[in-house]
Amino acid sequence: MSYIMVDIEADGPIPGDYSMVCFGAVVVEPGLERTFYGKLRPISDKFIPEALTVSGFTRDRTLEFDPPEQVMAGFAAWLRSVSPGGRLLFISDNNGFDWQFINWYFHHFTGGNPFGFSSTNLGSLYKGMVKDTFQTFKHLRRTFHTHHPVDDALGNAEALLVMKEKMGLKIKL
Repeated sequence: MSYIMVDIEADGPIPGDYSMVCFGAVVVEPGLERTFYGKLRPISDKFIPEALTVSGFTRDRTLEFDPPEQVMAGFAAWLRSVSPGGRLLFISDNNGFDWQFINWYFHHFTGGNPFGFSSTNLGSLYKGMVKDTFQTFKHLRRTFHTHHPVDDALGNAEALLVMKEKMGLKIKL
């Protein structure tokens, strides 16, 4: 079983009408050395300039990115390599947003999602641990939140490791 922390950047609020611009993933384990980064060519002519600005890319630059079917096939292969035959667990800071894009892109471009049909929200997990819905885990990150998806996934993975190692979260990594 492998927890995979994922973060995505998109040029709009929903997949299909808008595009996932890039995403990062990290295997949650000591060292946090196994990462994946993908930049995807847009699938739609629609985009919201303010949403695209968050990623740090221009529309013209995104048009030079790799075809989504190539990136998603590469991500699926990477996932198989980091957890051969094992269960993959998707976790992110905002799984309502990140999951919808990864799930849609996997189903649309590869025919299935290696994560299955569920995901975990890191923020909700932390709120449950501290029994306070007004708290946030973000102070547990070491890596600065830059909106580069690998940096953001690393910071979130660091927080999950702190929750396990210092706060007593029972999780098998």
